[in-house]
Amino acid sequence: MSIAVVFESMFGSTREIALAIAEGLAPYGVVVTANVNDPRAMEAVHSANLLVLGGPTHVHGMSRPSSREEALAWSQDPKKDLALELSTPGTGVREWLKDIGHVPHLSAAFDTRADMARLLSGAASGQIQHAMANQGSRQVISPESFLVTKESKLAEGEQARARNWGTSVGRAMEQFIHH
Repeated sequence: MSIAVVFESMFGSTREIALAIAEGLAPYGVVVTANVNDPRAMEAVHSANLLVLGGPTHVHGMSRPSSREEALAWSQDPKKDLALELSTPGTGVREWLKDIGHVPHLSAAFDTRADMARLLSGAASGQIQHAMANQGSRQVISPESFLVTKESKLAEGEQARARNWGTSVGRAMEQFIHH
């Protein structure tokens, strides 16, 4: 099996979650992990049986060019102590999905979001999964959110939870393939 774990990351938390998910998926196939701004992401998706796609939650959903520009401004505020990933602001998951042309038959979605009630923060993962479904991909497992602190750092235990979720995604993928 070929699995692509593709992500958009602003301050590094979503990348850390994607890498942990990939670790959990490793027993289930060949896993390629790439940022949406990395050309390898497009290549990996075109040969994948499963796409696991995620990004940060901005304004209750997927990032937009304006919200990525806002993240850039935050990183320049010395009071916030935030460092942007090299590819930021770049392309986001929303635009990338429109450009790829092909989504694998099977998919799963995740996001990172503020550690507060989902009603207040929103969650990009549902929108990501919906966008993949609109392109003909079938969800193997419910979308998942991983929490970050007010300082945009992963909340305690989230990497381990992401690894476990990755394993659950792999098991779910096998169920879809064998039925």
